[in-house]
Amino acid sequence: MPQEPAVAIVILNWNGQHYLEKFLPFVLATRYSNMEVIVADNASTDSSVTFLQETYPQIRCIRFTSNYGFAKGYNEALKQVEADYYVLLNSDVEVQPDWISPLVELLEGDKAIAACQPKILAYNNRTHFEYAGAAGGWLDKYGYPFARGRIFDITEEDKGQYDQTAPVFWASGAALFIRARIFHEAGGFDEYFFAHQEEIDLCWRIQLAGYKIFACPASVVYHVGGGTLPKGNSLKTYLNFRNNRIMLSKNLPFRRKLWIVPVRNLLDALSAWKGLLSGDGGYFIAIIRSHLAYSKWWLFYQHKSVFPAKKEGVLSGYSKKNMIWQHFVRKRKHFDEIIGTDK
Repeated sequence: MPQEPAVAIVILNWNGQHYLEKFLPFVLATRYSNMEVIVADNASTDSSVTFLQETYPQIRCIRFTSNYGFAKGYNEALKQVEADYYVLLNSDVEVQPDWISPLVELLEGDKAIAACQPKILAYNNRTHFEYAGAAGGWLDKYGYPFARGRIFDITEEDKGQYDQTAPVFWASGAALFIRARIFHEAGGFDEYFFAHQEEIDLCWRIQLAGYKIFACPASVVYHVGGGTLPKGNSLKTYLNFRNNRIMLSKNLPFRRKLWIVPVRNLLDALSAWKGLLSGDGGYFIAIIRSHLAYSKWWLFYQHKSVFPAKKEGVLSGYSKKNMIWQHFVRKRKHFDEIIGTDK
């Protein structure tokens, strides 16, 4: 009987000892024969590393002397990991014993699929999808990410409505299953992003290279979410708005970029003023800072980013609709209400 493909589950940790204590037992209980679990520590100041050494000496620990963030942290860690497939797993995710096999089977059955994600449900509300990926990520024409089961801050109840294996635009960084070879061929994550939306950017580049991204709901995980930067955090707002505009500038065809980026600037300004008028000055300032940082990147730091090698691939999970209009004006809250014939 041939050996199963080698899978490396790599958990990036930063001051997350409490999550490692809680969720590592579930990861180690995974039923898959050819598997290695690795923790990459982003210069934690808690007792994470001591806990690992004393409690799980069998787990390999890659230690960094600085906090590299999500993007560079994974890039540096995966340079030191050999496997057929990587699983980039957040430390705050509870997995099921058989969660790996459906992911492996999907990619082994279609060599054009580069990456996929499991169905992601909320750890604290298990009947509902979780914000960070839900049942597979999509993108609208102005760069707003959404997902099967999540529109902006609205998460749907899981009633099996997205249980079909399907192509999507992006797979969540909370539980990203990816071919190791393609991760490196694509240049890995854009380290300039530091954190937030780097997985969307990577999946976009991978699709442009001619590969596919899929959701695999036969595998189910439960994600706490917001462990490092909780919702409403100004840094999170800043990184999301900055990185999203950089992603558009890198990956859009030149002609579409000429009009989409200015429209996105206007939509961001409207969002900032709405936040200010509702009393959220921190939100307003974070968006202004993100625009200044984007201008700085465009003028001086583009050479630090990873650009797509080509722009020929057919994009799945891409909607030509405006999610702002659909959700906030037309009051549509569910994925199927908005996408309809776009699927």
